[in-house]
Amino acid sequence: MTVDLTFNTKPTLTKRIIPCLDIKDGRTVKGVNFVNIRDAGDPIELAVQYAKDGADELVFLDITATNEGRKTFAALVLDIARHINIPFTVGGGISSLEDAAVLLDAGADKVSVNSSAVRRPKLVDELAKEFGSQFVVVAIDSKLTDDGFVVHTHGGKKPTDFNTVEWAKEIYSRGAGEILLTSMNTDGAKTGFDIAVTKAVVDAVKIPVIASGGAGTKQHFKEVFEQAGADAGLAASIFHFGEIPVPELKQYLHAQEIPIRL
Repeated sequence: MTVDLTFNTKPTLTKRIIPCLDIKDGRTVKGVNFVNIRDAGDPIELAVQYAKDGADELVFLDITATNEGRKTFAALVLDIARHINIPFTVGGGISSLEDAAVLLDAGADKVSVNSSAVRRPKLVDELAKEFGSQFVVVAIDSKLTDDGFVVHTHGGKKPTDFNTVEWAKEIYSRGAGEILLTSMNTDGAKTGFDIAVTKAVVDAVKIPVIASGGAGTKQHFKEVFEQAGADAGLAASIFHFGEIPVPELKQYLHAQEIPIRL
């Protein structure tokens, strides 16, 4: 199948700061290395605050939707979308065009697929053809193992036979408009983004790559932008628990001459 890649191209140089709201049972939660989950607050209150603080986008992931065999809670998506005026990506349990349509109709600007795309890669083609590449984000949960960077699914619980970089190339060729790349090795550890895997994926595709997993300081964002070429930096706990306010981070990056929207 040939997919129209009109929107399947690199964006302008402005970098984006994206808070991520991992949702479980209607609450925002956060863990370390995909385990040890703890409560981080009400998703609607957090979303409203991030919009006011100048976050460029939000990502909303129902982290147990795939494992529990249910769909993302569309009513909550609708409620959040009513309260904010910044782009909003939603993922979790999306396995069909119908699932995606429900979320886009509820107010999501983009949808994110992960396990379902690995299980049936043609889903990426179908979503890009139906809604346009600019609406399709493919999330990759990557872990460094003895076999290299390996794609994992089901909230990081199941290793696959996919190499992270090769999988990124494939989903790009199938029409994905953006990649949300999370390093399981650094997730929640606050030791810095995984520069190696991020740079490898950035160099392999011509679409935006969102770096996720490991942010603990403002310097970490500078590093992933400058050293890995990421188009956006995503974090959760440092924002949810007030460790690094979004406005403070953006002012820092601006002072470091990183192109950022203030």
